[in-house]
Amino acid sequence: MINFEEEIDRFRPSLEVEEVSDAIVKTDLTDMTDIMMEIMKAVKDN
Repeated sequence: MINFEEEIDRFRPSLEVEEVSDAIVKTDLTDMTDIMMEIMKAVKDN
């Protein structure tokens, strides 16, 4: 049987996950709303 308390005590988060999280937070990501706003602006200007 799995001893959950023992497993929790042994758990160590992956550094890769933390690095990815930092990279995502620091990056200005373009989402669908930004893309749609750019398309609407381009259509309006033409």
